[in-house]
Amino acid sequence: MSKTMSNIPAYVEGHGLLKGKSVLITAAAGAGIGFSAARRAAEEGCRALMISDIHPRRLEEAVSTLKQQTGLDAIYGQLCNVTIEDDVQALIAAAETQLDGVDVLINNAGLGGQKKVVDMSDEEWHRVLDITLTGTFRMTRAMLVHMQARGRGTIVNNASVLGWRAQKEQAHYAAAKAGVMALTRCSALEAAEYGVRINAVSPSIALHDFLKKASSEELLAQLSSREAFGRAAEVWEVANVMMFLASDYASYMTGEVVSVSSQQA
Repeated sequence: MSKTMSNIPAYVEGHGLLKGKSVLITAAAGAGIGFSAARRAAEEGCRALMISDIHPRRLEEAVSTLKQQTGLDAIYGQLCNVTIEDDVQALIAAAETQLDGVDVLINNAGLGGQKKVVDMSDEEWHRVLDITLTGTFRMTRAMLVHMQARGRGTIVNNASVLGWRAQKEQAHYAAAKAGVMALTRCSALEAAEYGVRINAVSPSIALHDFLKKASSEELLAQLSSREAFGRAAEVWEVANVMMFLASDYASYMTGEVVSVSSQQA
């Protein structure tokens, strides 16, 4: 593999794609795609931002860090477990109030893991589906009530190439992400008549701390080697595509699942 192919590109500066918009992002504390999407949203000129997470300390730290990194003062945090309907409703209510209406929702909350089907318990199956798929459904349902009433808004869901492609020990996660894709397409058709767009990104592999903890070095190296660039994506490279889908540049796109991948097969 050439040195050029393995190099990570320079971080792209913001271009005002979300100027004047308000943004709500789930599971955005930490070092993953959600936090990177939050940072990018601020760098792309959003007027106000709210992030949610289930970890109080990590959420507080994330809000503080985002303010320091981006200079945006209107950044808020709200605890939310997307498997609990009351939490979801409280999050949407807080965001609608503090952001003076939500223009963009990014459904990032999800849970993975490694387990063979023959060894997987009902509890393990349901937990991944409840957070990753049903959590996205709960957030979408609650947010659409407000967006459809206003006649505008954009939702971006975080899916995965595993919704299309098979991988051992990923049946629960792949099923959940395939469901997110289907939810995206079907809900987009229903929301279109109200002027609301719903799309999804489908990353192949984006390295972050949680993924490193949940997966073996051997597996991550194997998956990265399948990519045409010979490396995993940076989380901000996935966030960049989310920003495009959330922006007015994607005004004719709805019900689409955009692969963020350099896979050769």
